[in-house]
Order: sequence, then C-alpha cells, then structure tokens
Amino acid sequence: MKKLVLIMVLLAFVAVGVATAADSVVYENSKGNVTFNHKAHQEKLGGDCSKCHQGEPAKIEVNKDFGHNVCKACHKEMNGPTKCNDCHKK
Repeated sequence: MKKLVLIMVLLAFVAVGVATAADSVVYENSKGNVTFNHKAHQEKLGGDCSKCHQGEPAKIEVNKDFGHNVCKACHKEMNGPTKCNDCHKK
C-alpha cells in the first residue's frame, strides 16, 4: 500500500512538471538561456495581454532590445527580477 501511495505521489509531481514545462518557452542566449513561463506572466498581469503584445496578441520576436526594453521595464514596474542572472541562467 505504501508503494502505491509513493508511486501516485511521484506521478503527480511528474505530471505537474510536464504541465509547467508546456507553459514555458526557452530563449537561447549566449549570456544564459531565458525561460519564459507564459501562463505565470498572464496570471500575474491579470490577463492584460497589451503589456507585451501590441495590437492583436501574436507570437513575439524576442530579442535583446525587446527583452531589455519591454520585459525589464515591466519587471521594474511590477517588482519582478531585474538582474542579469535573475533571467539568464547558464
């Protein structure tokens, strides 16, 4: 019985990890990859897509200018992480 409970708990952790990974996008960068969790940002902003998306929400081309101008500015405003290594992970 204990083994069954342990297996069920482990499966639950794996399922949560898979679901979380599906919500994330990894942007490769020489300073360290940036993992962006769309669902977490959407919830934090209360569903206000206009913070990041101008006009109709669509895929954004994320580059250094966008990341440092839009993302970092919003992070400052919303008390998010702003140091390089907070987002760029090696």
